[in-house]
Amino acid sequence: MSTTLGTTSPTPTRAPHFALAVLALAMGGFAIGTTEFVTMGLIREIATGVDVSIPTAGHVISAYALGVVVGAPVLAFFGAKWPRRGLLVALMAAYAVFNALSALATSFELLALARFFDGLPHGAYFGVASLVAASLAPPERKGRAVAMVMLGLSVANVLGVPATTWLGQHLGWRAAFWAVSVLALVTVAMILAFVPSVPGDSEATGRRELAAFSKPQVWLTLLVGAVGFGGMFAVFSYIAPTVTELGGLGDGAVPVFLLVFGLGMVAGTWLAGELADWSIMKSLLGSSVGMGVLLVLFFFAAPHGWLLLPVAFGITTLGSVLVVNLQLRLMDVAGDAQTLGAAMNHAALNVANALGAWLGGLVIAAGYGYRAPALVGVGLSVAGFVVLVVSARAQLRSNRREPVSA
Repeated sequence: MSTTLGTTSPTPTRAPHFALAVLALAMGGFAIGTTEFVTMGLIREIATGVDVSIPTAGHVISAYALGVVVGAPVLAFFGAKWPRRGLLVALMAAYAVFNALSALATSFELLALARFFDGLPHGAYFGVASLVAASLAPPERKGRAVAMVMLGLSVANVLGVPATTWLGQHLGWRAAFWAVSVLALVTVAMILAFVPSVPGDSEATGRRELAAFSKPQVWLTLLVGAVGFGGMFAVFSYIAPTVTELGGLGDGAVPVFLLVFGLGMVAGTWLAGELADWSIMKSLLGSSVGMGVLLVLFFFAAPHGWLLLPVAFGITTLGSVLVVNLQLRLMDVAGDAQTLGAAMNHAALNVANALGAWLGGLVIAAGYGYRAPALVGVGLSVAGFVVLVVSARAQLRSNRREPVSA
């Protein structure tokens, strides 16, 4: 493995049931992924339920994203010393509570507030779960272990989101949030049953965690996530009208494309684990270039209906490679501030979500059509690649300056 990942982590912990421990951690990712994306599938039902317009109801999605951005650094700051299994249990218990509050909300304002609070544990959970998975795995399999945790988020888009969307359509949108609350409680039980006690960092302090933000490589890696990953969301956010109005397909094609997006995320998460144990930086550079190429293909394939399907699969596959390896990269470059570094990845990715969707919407509103977001995505991918090159060159220079041990 061509990285120093884990060198500042606690001493590796033995897990009597390693596969079940990783499955428990991945179940939390499944619950998080389900609640994050099911809102998009039930936006009409939610709007009717709290008596607002669909555009206004869309603000509950933004409220969740804002919670992720706020919660990642705050919870990492205060939770770095906590025993990591206990912190994971607390974060998932909070997920259960705030999804229940979402289900009980009687007004748009209460729902938006509940969704904001529900987003708070998101980044911290993935950050801490990734650190725990890495500590349980042998050195040569740390990348695969972290990828398996992230796989829960990907599988949620294939199974969890469609299932809870169907549930919400037939039993009311509140049923979807109740279902996620139950998933969070199942996760709590699985973590307590299968994840061994993993100590927190007894030497961690808020000041030391914040020291991560003094490291240029941390900022460069976050910038890659916030900008380079935005290309996927530039096209994903508008896939329904692209497929129907531009591609000439019926409404029934939209779920097929969403399913393929989810399958691409699963494939990419698995591939990321394999590539990470080869080279994190090279896999980031390669996936960034590939994303840009596929977004160009998206622009040309968009008017041709089903020809767009394999391109969509490829984009989410490479996007997921970026997600996992950016997570690993942050765990590496954050130094002693591992908890904050690992958690901030999801804050950056939620910025990418908002940035890609916003820029894509701007070019559509300007009259350039539904192909235009793909070109926005190309620009974002190029920008992310440039930042990666700057990061890689800076790392090489730093490595050359380091003294060689005898």
